[in-house]
Amino acid sequence: MDTDRLQANSLRDFATAVYASIGMPEADAWLAADTLVQADLWGHQSHGVMRLSWYVARIKSGVCGAVARPEFVSDFGALAVIDGGDAMGQVLTALSMKEAIRRAKLHGIGAVGLRNSNHFGTAMYFTLMAPPEGCIAFLSTNASPAMAPWGGRVKTVGTNPWSWAAPAGKYSPMALDIANTGVARGKVYLAKQKGQAIPEGWAINAQGFPTTDPIEAIDGIILPMAQHKGYAIAVMMDMLSGVATGSAFGSRVRGPYQSKYRSGAGQFMIAINIEAMQPLIDFNARMEQMISELKSVPLAHGFDEVVYPGELEARNHETNTKLGIKLPEDTMADLLKLARETGLQDKLPF
Repeated sequence: MDTDRLQANSLRDFATAVYASIGMPEADAWLAADTLVQADLWGHQSHGVMRLSWYVARIKSGVCGAVARPEFVSDFGALAVIDGGDAMGQVLTALSMKEAIRRAKLHGIGAVGLRNSNHFGTAMYFTLMAPPEGCIAFLSTNASPAMAPWGGRVKTVGTNPWSWAAPAGKYSPMALDIANTGVARGKVYLAKQKGQAIPEGWAINAQGFPTTDPIEAIDGIILPMAQHKGYAIAVMMDMLSGVATGSAFGSRVRGPYQSKYRSGAGQFMIAINIEAMQPLIDFNARMEQMISELKSVPLAHGFDEVVYPGELEARNHETNTKLGIKLPEDTMADLLKLARETGLQDKLPF
């Protein structure tokens, strides 16, 4: 392993210890830590341990609860609504996804709305709970405002990510996790940490002009993917995640980047039991055929291969598990600061 790379297990142990030191139960602390490290393993550092200090600050300020005490608001068999009571979004969403899968096993399909939750990190962490159970999963969430309604110039619409995951036979699961902006806002924060410019087309500044400065982009507006289409999808995800669940929506949702306000984020998830539609063995065979056909098409200029959704993350996971995770210097500095604040210098993986 390269000396400048960190072992995933050691990084996870440190993050778990940090969460436990501020009052999270051990199992919940491990889960929250695992979601961050897994994002780094997938190559999504914008949602990795870079965010640990943000979540810690929110728990310390009291706007996010260290101990989850979710309550069922309604229960209609295949459909339920859970009030998360402002606890950690990772803990609440994992619980809710497991509940959706359980109901799918009973009814063929299960859906859970989650209100009064928090930011949960990477959506595909939770949808990927379904494939090992023979299920397909969908998850949507709303987020704090990042872009303006199409045609407007004041940001009131969140990135509002969504994810799908399904088993794929001999292949790693097919998984999609996207925000409805042209880029996840966390990638702009990552560019800021690295001191790098962002590509043109990611954002406009507060005056409405294109910018490659990540600081201007954070103060300005992140642009939607596919112009009006990305905006429209984001609004529909807010309808599902915020309006339908009874949680906050639109400009009322607050993000993990600050520690003064409760989040109000909501999530909505669906699990589908594949066996209720066809034998799982047949589904897996058909998925293998689908992926094989995708990969067999002639390649466009400049491409070495065709990949299916989730394939690159699976490869990155394998590589980074073997070689270790390389973190930006600013992230390392944040972890060192956290270790000193919590008295956990002996747990640091570097």
